[in-house]
Formats: sequence, structure tokens, C-alpha cells
Amino acid sequence: MASDSRQFITVEGKDSGGKPFKIETVSSDASYKTFLLERHGVGINSFGNSLLGGISIESHVRRFSEEKLREGDDAAAVAEKLVANVKAKFTDADTHFHVAGFNKDGLASVPHVYYCHVGRNEVRRKNVGPDDDEVQYGATWGGQPDVMSRLVNATHVRGDDGQSQEIRRSPIIWDAMNVQDAIDFAIYAVRTTIDTMRFEARAKTVDGQIDVLLLTPSGPSWVQKKGLHGQT
Repeated sequence: MASDSRQFITVEGKDSGGKPFKIETVSSDASYKTFLLERHGVGINSFGNSLLGGISIESHVRRFSEEKLREGDDAAAVAEKLVANVKAKFTDADTHFHVAGFNKDGLASVPHVYYCHVGRNEVRRKNVGPDDDEVQYGATWGGQPDVMSRLVNATHVRGDDGQSQEIRRSPIIWDAMNVQDAIDFAIYAVRTTIDTMRFEARAKTVDGQIDVLLLTPSGPSWVQKKGLHGQT
């Protein structure tokens, strides 16, 4: 699981003449969007609305883990409880999460990845087939998905004859990836989004240091995580 560090917010209000205004601005390049619930071995990514009731998602997640989680809660339980907890306070929040961890199925550790949306009260497992519970390997992302979607998914261009032509895309063999490849891809995905948006005429909503959390059956660990520091 990987994320950038930029917090991009929209400030709305009224000026001295009563005219409404809206300002989109960067409020921080040191925010956390990936969280580890150490007692449960579960990771959480957040994207979308990052301030709820004037409080950061980081603070909401920490308080949720202290007050609502119990020993033995796995990724599925965390996902359900997280959405219910946030929705009880912020019904229509446009806040998304990815929740991931390993659940025990007999003696085997099975990866579980969930996509969650608070406003839609949605919790959906992502890493299984549409018609069964067979685990499928791949990647999922959110927030600003268009850059990686253009690279990984098939796209079309207009040919010399003016007709739309599909660009041939070489597949990524997700099943063949080892752990280091997965780490490299996660960093590549965030870094490529940052670098592409830098040159595009658009709001720069992704930037800053990249945090990377590794989840394995033997336990979670941080591959890289920004820390606090004083003046350099």
C-alpha cells in the first residue's frame, strides 16, 4: 500500500460583501494517507475528502482504532466498522478507503482487499473474481486514478484516417510479481502520477514523500515512511 503526502482542500466562504467564494489550495505536504493498525495487521489507505468536521482522516482513523476495534477483528471487520463509524458522524462524506490484510482460512493466510466509500455506505472486496471467491492478483488505486489508468489500461488514439484506433498494450503479469516487484510498482504508480501531473495544466493534488506499507502473512512492516524532523 502506498500514498503521497499532499493534502489538497477546498475552502468556501463569503467575502465582506456577502459574495460566496471557493478556493482550492494545498494545505500540507506532510499528511498521512496510509495507516497501519498494528494490533490487527491491517492497512488502510484513505483518499477523497480528507477533513471531516475540521479533523484529519488520520485522527479519525486513530480514534476509531482505539474505540471501536476489538481483538480478532480482521480486514473484513475493520472495513465494515470503519465505514459505519465514519458514516454515523458524516453521512454524505465523499471519503474513500482501501482496507487490506490477511485473514485465516483454516491454516492458510488469504489476502483480503476492500474498497470502501462512506457516503454510499459501500464495502466491496476487490481482489476476488466477480462470480466466485477465488483470489485474483492485480493493483487498485484511487484519488487521482487517471494517470495510471492511461498507462495500464488500453486507450485509443485517432489514426491518420480519422478513425479511433486502440493502442496495443503489453500486459502486466501480476501473478508473477514477487514482493520487491510489488513495492517497486507501488512507488512507480505514485511517483509517475506526481511527475505527470507536474507537467499537466491541472491542480497539483498529488505530491510530497511517498509512504509504503508492506502486508505479508508473517506480519506488516513499513518499507518507507516519512517522519518528524526539526530544521535541517
